[in-house]
Amino acid sequence: MTTPGSPLTAGPHRRYNPLLDEWVLVSPHRLERPWQGQVEKAQPSSLPSYDPGCYLCPENARANGDRNPAYTTTYAFDNDFPALLPGADAPAPARDDLFVTEPQSGRCRVVCFSPRHDLTLAQMDTAGIRSVVDSWTEEVERLARVDGIRYVQVFENKGAAMGCSNPHPHGQIWASATVPHVPARKLAMQRRYAERHGRDLLGDYLARELEMGDRVVCRNEAWVVVVPFWAVWPFETMVIPVRMVDDLRALTGDERDQLAEMLRRLTVRYDNLFQCSFPYSMGWHGRPADGLEHPGCRLHAVYFPPLLRSATVRKFLVGYEMTGEPQRDLTAETAAARLRSQSEVHYLDILAGSPAE
Repeated sequence: MTTPGSPLTAGPHRRYNPLLDEWVLVSPHRLERPWQGQVEKAQPSSLPSYDPGCYLCPENARANGDRNPAYTTTYAFDNDFPALLPGADAPAPARDDLFVTEPQSGRCRVVCFSPRHDLTLAQMDTAGIRSVVDSWTEEVERLARVDGIRYVQVFENKGAAMGCSNPHPHGQIWASATVPHVPARKLAMQRRYAERHGRDLLGDYLARELEMGDRVVCRNEAWVVVVPFWAVWPFETMVIPVRMVDDLRALTGDERDQLAEMLRRLTVRYDNLFQCSFPYSMGWHGRPADGLEHPGCRLHAVYFPPLLRSATVRKFLVGYEMTGEPQRDLTAETAAARLRSQSEVHYLDILAGSPAE
């Protein structure tokens, strides 16, 4: 097995993801193959600051007939079309080993990041993003107290490329009666590492990343953004707290401030990379709401953006990825270097001649 600094990593190799106990094939030489597809910039968004037809804008009617208040900061409400229902009827647990079902209940919430229809996190100031962080935390706190809830998943799908049905900046929070598959695997692997080493997996991993530096995108005193060594998506990143903390609710006020700053710096870099509103799916992974001990669990966020070469060229998980294992052409080190090289002033502010924060 090669190490991260081995010259063999210039050729095809596999990288191990200790959080999910899986491998990814890396083939950096494939970037040399000719590309005959389109490579172009997206046109700047012309969205209005208020859309009378948007069901997320202040004072507008939603799909179920309810009307939004005249909110001036973040605003959260029950999803009108939830994937999970409290106490919903479900099939009785199956007794056949090959056809297994179990009931699943829960609640789904929507968090509007801003009353502005045309602002994404990358275009909001740090104070506005801090309000989003506070809303996430308040929602996790409230939902974790609901009887029967064992996990609260905070996530955002940004852009039509990621299936987002409304451009108004918003995210979702799903609270479920069971721990979903991906966070459950991460919890199991972190527990196993803690039992074997007496330390937490992501803490040790972060220390090594800071020591090497070639996959670090940006950092401040409380948070570090890295392109994971085992990343699958071209510009995948992970946001990791410097302090060992297992839940959004455990963050101090200063850590929330610095998280808001870090999210702004990362999302601006994403937009600047291909000068477009960069699509992604992101989510937080942390401690379940079951009241149990979870050794080694460290809070972290993951970003999965699909763009590879430009605003219009995407990475797809097809063929070998679907039948064999994940594969990527761009190394994590190259991706991190390209993100590091981006300005922290949004390209639209530069074009407008009025650099923001």
